[in-house]
Amino acid sequence: MFGIGMTELIIILVIILVIFGANKLPEIGAGMGKAIKNFKKATTEPEEIDVTPEDKKSDKDEENKEENK
Repeated sequence: MFGIGMTELIIILVIILVIFGANKLPEIGAGMGKAIKNFKKATTEPEEIDVTPEDKKSDKDEENKEENK
């Protein structure tokens, strides 16, 4: 795993514990878990379907074309 042994991982964890303190570690872990979960969901989730009615789409298209001129 990236050439990191058990002793290096323990040293990194001790440094993190000293920097953030024992009370913040659960909050940091929960935040990281949520971030990873949201990232996985975003990468596997299909594209959103546009349910705008056709008459509204044509109005928006015309406005965009006028702005681009």
